[in-house]
Amino acid sequence: MSCRHWRPGDCPRRTCVNGGCPQPHNGAVPTTNPIFTDLLKERVAQAQTQQAALVMAIEDIRVTRSLTYADDEHDPEGSTLSLDQARDAALLDQTERTLAELAAAQQRLAAGAYGICELCGREIPTERMIARPEARLCVPCSERAAAGRPG
Repeated sequence: MSCRHWRPGDCPRRTCVNGGCPQPHNGAVPTTNPIFTDLLKERVAQAQTQQAALVMAIEDIRVTRSLTYADDEHDPEGSTLSLDQARDAALLDQTERTLAELAAAQQRLAAGAYGICELCGREIPTERMIARPEARLCVPCSERAAAGRPG
């Protein structure tokens, strides 16, 4: 079985030779791999950019509403502005939760616990950590948690 890391030599056990790993570990996350530090930083920057844009959009809507007729019920633009503001507020809330999750992931990375499922203790596959670098749970535990079943 070959090691499935980013590049030869990225094996966290430092045992890969010419693309083959004598101790297969099923593509588990190389918690010491600097690619995840960079990936987390990139995702934080993206979320911060989105956060700033949403804050500006919400403020623009507030200013627009303060300069226009205040009766949403009879103003054809009022309901649109209300919906836009509610949508942006919900997106801002989600973005702030994502930033908190990314900060927690950075703490786990620094503590050496990054890529370990918080419920079952197994290593989370690299593919999941690339797709969701803030992930705390492996896919099976995440599905059980979403369904309300214990891990």
